[in-house]
Amino acid sequence: MDWWVWFVLGIFLMGTELLAIDAAFYLMFIGVAALITGALGLTGIELELWLQCIIFAALALASMVLFRKRLYQKLKGDAPGYDATPLGETLRLDADLLPGDSCRISFRGSNWTVQNGGESTIEKDQAVEITDVRGLTLVVGKDSQVVGE
Repeated sequence: MDWWVWFVLGIFLMGTELLAIDAAFYLMFIGVAALITGALGLTGIELELWLQCIIFAALALASMVLFRKRLYQKLKGDAPGYDATPLGETLRLDADLLPGDSCRISFRGSNWTVQNGGESTIEKDQAVEITDVRGLTLVVGKDSQVVGE
């Protein structure tokens, strides 16, 4: 197969990964393997089609096994040392919040719904700990307030 066919395949796969679907970087590594296989032909190395396919498959498999998980974790924010959940963090509310009621606050750069899951009213500016996360709702309670606040 001509080198340019491998390049077209590689660019198509990588573009599909980036623009159309979230395939968790599988298509990206398969696309890179196609580009490397095409680069072999571009340098003047003439290989039979069956050998090109074996090189392509080996590169795709090896790169996915060796590099995909680490790269995916770094790009998706699931790297070691990064806690994606706000459980246990404290926040202060801008207004009083009765038991069972909810309000909106700005937290971590976005708007969240905060619900009072406790038995008593949370007063304005009182520090409370996040005890549960239900979707985009942070559950707090006066019984979980921070000691000394």
